[in-house]
Amino acid sequence: MRIEQLEYIEAVTRLGSLRRAAEELHLSQPALSETVRNLERELGVTVLDRKRSGATISDAGRELLPHIIGVLDAVDRLRRAADEQHRTSRTVRLGTVFAATVPLLVPAIREFHALHSATEVEVIAAQQSVIHRSLLEGGVDLGLVNYLEGDDLAPDLHTTELLRGRPVVCLRPDSPLASRESVGVDDLLSEPLIVMRSGYLMHRFTHRLLKGRVPSFSYSADGAEMGKLMVAEGLGATVLPDYSVIGDPLERTGAITCRPLQDDTTTVLLVVQRSRSGSVTRAARDLHRIFVERAEAHRTEDV
Repeated sequence: MRIEQLEYIEAVTRLGSLRRAAEELHLSQPALSETVRNLERELGVTVLDRKRSGATISDAGRELLPHIIGVLDAVDRLRRAADEQHRTSRTVRLGTVFAATVPLLVPAIREFHALHSATEVEVIAAQQSVIHRSLLEGGVDLGLVNYLEGDDLAPDLHTTELLRGRPVVCLRPDSPLASRESVGVDDLLSEPLIVMRSGYLMHRFTHRLLKGRVPSFSYSADGAEMGKLMVAEGLGATVLPDYSVIGDPLERTGAITCRPLQDDTTTVLLVVQRSRSGSVTRAARDLHRIFVERAEAHRTEDV
């Protein structure tokens, strides 16, 4: 029994005619008729009643039709699953909070493309909790997220440290705070403050830093990239890891700068994560390796 035999019976039943089915299937009518007869002989059942007015499904065929449709549906699902598997094997999905975009993310993707020119890298911006869930559910292959030193790591995820940095105040060079060597909490509260939206690590850190005190005015930003753009446009200052600011195109062109936080010794970690369960494609392993090697090179440059 072949799948196309079942497809032919479905077409004849749906169209009510061997001729119309043959036209749709781009077959000669005798070839289609012979293929159906071969299946009938194999099954020992007359599936189609053939009349001058056309071919219709027989009573016996009608009993078998749901099974035929079930098999064809299952084959269709199998084909779609195989297509999706082929597509995902040609795609590496990377969840990121968009930290260290310039010093690490962009160079790593560029190097990866040179190694896997036919493989697409899908970069998905999300909050850390969403990235963790997607890693566990298979929605992404790798995740780039921030931790504060001392935070508990997700036990179901394999975690590799890439970069260590300090929280800094990101501001415009013409801000009054830019004239200071470091910025204290009182200084920060005197300026409009752009706070990362709840769910981002720097939202938690900023609220811990302020200890319940409220800035003169505040905005909420969905991630570091939006926060830096808002700073560049003069809406206020924000608090980010230094590796998210230093080397950024906006910093290189003088649109933004940064200053350390006064009397703060907090360490922020950028890590790459993947699920401990499930298989990892070769492409995802290669991208993981490139991130680690790029991070090591970046640390060496900073020494």
